[in-house]
Amino acid sequence: MPVFALDEKEISFPLPELAEDDGLLAVGGDLSIDRLILAYSNGIFPWYNEGQSIMWWCPKERYIIRPENIHISHSMKKFMKKHEISVEVNRDFSDTMHRCRTKREFKEGTWITTDMEKAYGSLAAHNLAMSVDAFIDGQLAGGLYGVSLGKCFFGESMYSDMENGSKLALIGLAQILQENGYLMIDCQFHTDHLESMGGETITYAEYKKLLETGIG
Repeated sequence: MPVFALDEKEISFPLPELAEDDGLLAVGGDLSIDRLILAYSNGIFPWYNEGQSIMWWCPKERYIIRPENIHISHSMKKFMKKHEISVEVNRDFSDTMHRCRTKREFKEGTWITTDMEKAYGSLAAHNLAMSVDAFIDGQLAGGLYGVSLGKCFFGESMYSDMENGSKLALIGLAQILQENGYLMIDCQFHTDHLESMGGETITYAEYKKLLETGIG
């Protein structure tokens, strides 16, 4: 199947089911709020490197965590009892996103470009994205950010400044989302870390039903 070229002037995407086997669906377009909302509402997300055209992806298999299924290991429960743990929503979205960028940038590289920071900052300003940060004994330990539409949260990246920092942020996020009736945390791709936290693989058809129920 061809990879579709998007027009910056027209806010549209080809059918998600037309994505390549690796998930690549389209290139080009922009990172406007309207386009990002349309993308995430259909399970499409941007992922590209600095200097590249914007690349839009929609994998045929999705990896999610249902908030009620978040797994807290025995060792993590012991850790949480031993320390004072707190979680803050939208402490400073731009700072959290930038921490995610810099943590990855100097290790394996990052897709979080300056344009991405601006675009997701705009989403956050319109209450369409949020960040969660975890504190251990009063110290900032780690965090994450993502897009929030309806009752679906689309995780983008996380960082840790202390041991267990990102795990605590994810646990805190899941608990907050469960309390507010969210259906899923979209993790996009499988990792052993996410699997250990309660992640599961579902088909795009199953994923689409969650989107339809959660966003409408």
